[in-house]
Amino acid sequence: MGQARNETLALERVETLPTYQLVASSIEKRILEGVFTPGQQLPSELDLAKQLGVNRSTVREAIRVLEQNGLVFRKSARRLVISVPQEKDLAQQMTRAMILHEITFLELWEVMLPLEVRAAELAAERASAEEIALLEANLAATSRCLEHEAELVALDIAFHYIIAKASRNRALLLAREPIGQFFYPAFYRVMSRLNAKERMLAAHREIVNGIKNGDPRHAAVWMDKHIMDFRRGYELADFDINQPVDGGTARHSN
Repeated sequence: MGQARNETLALERVETLPTYQLVASSIEKRILEGVFTPGQQLPSELDLAKQLGVNRSTVREAIRVLEQNGLVFRKSARRLVISVPQEKDLAQQMTRAMILHEITFLELWEVMLPLEVRAAELAAERASAEEIALLEANLAATSRCLEHEAELVALDIAFHYIIAKASRNRALLLAREPIGQFFYPAFYRVMSRLNAKERMLAAHREIVNGIKNGDPRHAAVWMDKHIMDFRRGYELADFDINQPVDGGTARHSN
């Protein structure tokens, strides 16, 4: 009986978070609750330390976490302002997580296909004249850079980002941005082995034609073909779609 009682009373060790993380979570909670709003100046590090009953160095570490998460930025050495996380802030965190989780190219492709097709449809309905001009400029630059793989990768990422912005759907934009930044650099590896650049440019032109003409179906059909082509190119280049995508080698491998 005594041994059974001891086993019942056995407890796991309680893990505690560092104080600076608790402070960061407390401030983040106030931001999400609307106590602090975007554009509002945050109290100074000294004032926050007094309010929260912690050392100023602890607050400084907490602020650093909030800055990394895009919730706070410094207007000056002493002025902290509440901000809304931008796509790039989320993308950096998510791409790190995807590398650590060893996300495969196939997993990325399965998500990007519906997101990019829907973005093209919405862009055909909602794109502004300025966004269409940006897409046409991107096409012109792409046609001049067909022999420069690194530039093509940057232009391809920009092309899809403009379309996502033109969709006027913030949820779609936030969802695809980190995946897109991880997915499209893999294009570099395909371009280094296959002569698929003209096919990519032809697909981009048709997608832009659909958007310019306000034809969601045309834009969606060609975006679908384009993303399907990307998978075929990846396989034809003899890359394993079930292998994790490496964020570093996707950008720089030859």
